[in-house]
Amino acid sequence: MTDKLFTRPGALKVAMVAGEASGDLLGAHLMDALKAAHPDVEFAGIGGPRMLARGFTSQVPQERLAVRGYVEVLSRLPELLRIRRTLRDTLLAEKPDVFIGIDAPDFNLGLEKWLKQAGLRTVHYVSPSVWAWRPERVVKIGDSADQVLCLFPMEKPLYDAAGVPATFVGHPLASEIDVAPDQNAMREQLGLPKAAPVFALMPGSRKSELEFMGGLYLEVARQLLARYPDAQFLVPLATRPTMDQFDQLLTRHKAWDLPIRKLFGHAQMAMIAADVVLVTSGTATLEVALTKKPMVISYKLSWLTYQLVKRKLKLPYVGLPNILAKRFVVPELLQKDATVEKLTAAVAELYDNQGSRQDIIDTFTTLHHSLKADSAQLAAEAILKVARC
Repeated sequence: MTDKLFTRPGALKVAMVAGEASGDLLGAHLMDALKAAHPDVEFAGIGGPRMLARGFTSQVPQERLAVRGYVEVLSRLPELLRIRRTLRDTLLAEKPDVFIGIDAPDFNLGLEKWLKQAGLRTVHYVSPSVWAWRPERVVKIGDSADQVLCLFPMEKPLYDAAGVPATFVGHPLASEIDVAPDQNAMREQLGLPKAAPVFALMPGSRKSELEFMGGLYLEVARQLLARYPDAQFLVPLATRPTMDQFDQLLTRHKAWDLPIRKLFGHAQMAMIAADVVLVTSGTATLEVALTKKPMVISYKLSWLTYQLVKRKLKLPYVGLPNILAKRFVVPELLQKDATVEKLTAAVAELYDNQGSRQDIIDTFTTLHHSLKADSAQLAAEAILKVARC
């Protein structure tokens, strides 16, 4: 652990916690925008490789926070609580000008509440899914954050109604990704044949997700290869530990003979090059939608975690593209429905059915335009109003 996080006297001190790969991306964009608006700024807390590349000081590796599900969290709870207490004590001692919790609400909102009660300014970037489950959290979020930054347009009215300061900033991926990505150019860049079926397999950025989904996706790839003998598979992996873990899955499932191209990061490249994406539910589903690709959304949790989550869901879908479109644009195969046979059939149907693919592309194009804004700049402006500048 780093003893002292901030070392430059006089600089604007911005503390941030990004708990996983999607938060690391948001944090990196935000750091760029804050530097542009306020050049003398220093960043520290917990962040990932993109943030570190921009000069961020991380107290612990980001991977230490990447865990999913109630049951899975329990086994890591003592360590997570220890990390949060240590960071809290460090921040209370060093008194940053503003703290920004990027997503990871179970970790960040409690930390934000401690800091806010101690007189520090706090921002929560990425509203929890209050429109999908546990809407009563809006008031509690207001107790923790001086400002909530919302990525989706339907979120701000919920906070306005509760008297919680909130700003709609759009989603940075909508500005980063072209509205009409060039599949042929991407395949040429990756050295893939233009006419072959290409499938992207995205089992998740967390090690726990890989453990649940990785082997399943490999078996789906085997079935798809039997149906499409010239098929190619792309598997983007976010970190070196998940890359190593995937290699272990290849060995365990005797799958080294499959035509799989592993990519270290470069998830968007895989999506753009693919005809269909098999993706684990989460932020990645929105990224796939913004690349206009048909997808099958899947997810598996431990039985107990699934039972706890299922009771609290307010919507019939879990994938962000379906939630935002308010209908099942793409299939979701979850828990007991996440079988090799069903996933293979769903992916093949999307590949073979050109009519359904065009409807998906049209819907995702409309969605893209609704989320497009200068997100990082809007977020930076809102944060600087909250910070002690």
